[in-house]
Amino acid sequence: MDTVTMNIASEVAKQLLQIKAIKLSPQNPFTWASGIQSPIYCDNRVVLSYPQSRKMVIKALAEKSKEFGNFNMVAGVATAGIAHGALLAAELDLPFIYVRSKAKEHGRQNMIEGHLRGNEKVLVVEDLISTGGSSIKAVQALEDNGCNIAGVIAIFSYGFEKASKAFGDIECPFTTLSNYDALLEEAINIGYIDETQLETLQNWRKSPENWLAAK
Repeated sequence: MDTVTMNIASEVAKQLLQIKAIKLSPQNPFTWASGIQSPIYCDNRVVLSYPQSRKMVIKALAEKSKEFGNFNMVAGVATAGIAHGALLAAELDLPFIYVRSKAKEHGRQNMIEGHLRGNEKVLVVEDLISTGGSSIKAVQALEDNGCNIAGVIAIFSYGFEKASKAFGDIECPFTTLSNYDALLEEAINIGYIDETQLETLQNWRKSPENWLAAK
């Protein structure tokens, strides 16, 4: 990881902690929609309410997007990736579309919203990558409509091996502004957690599904 990437990861992690977009609670875990008990909760939609953090994140997304070479459209993944994707498209002066989790059941029954010719090279924007499922579903929907995928970019990733494997299986590159390791390092630096809590958080990432049973 180069110095610029490390600096972006640390600064974004710091911002997410400061505005409480990410909360760490090893003693009182959160319950995800999947049922997983987690000592971390990440809601990057909170970034939208803080102009300075929002500007910093969009500038960072624009800088990191250069890793994907040339692309001529930005697509947000519904729902949390829509706003960040639209803001990035505005920053890059590119067309924007978004991809629903499933096709509408009325009207034109679209899964992809916006004008799409079907030969665009698309950068897909997600707010958060956990297992990668929603991002990969969006990628496949765009490919089914004739698009070429430059890659997927997100604000934060838990760094699960399952996600890396899933993206590798479809040969789709992805990157994130920040990640779980950078977050824990920043949380220690600012005194948000102590060394005992750090160990708990590190153990959770190794086996999220079995974490509580192993405690």
